[in-house]
Amino acid sequence: VAERPKLKPHIKTMRDRLSVVLDLKPDQIGIKATTNEKLGPVGREEGIAAYAVALLVGD
Repeated sequence: VAERPKLKPHIKTMRDRLSVVLDLKPDQIGIKATTNEKLGPVGREEGIAAYAVALLVGD
């Protein structure tokens, strides 16, 4: 989540690099980029935020 820089042009590269590090296929990784609609510290461009979710499956 960031107002700037715009991350959309970098999503494919980010997905490709994460797939190597995590030993996953690129289509197993989802990345979305959004803004905070000018609200709060992120919206005022004072920082950025990231959220991660992982599905862990036992043997």
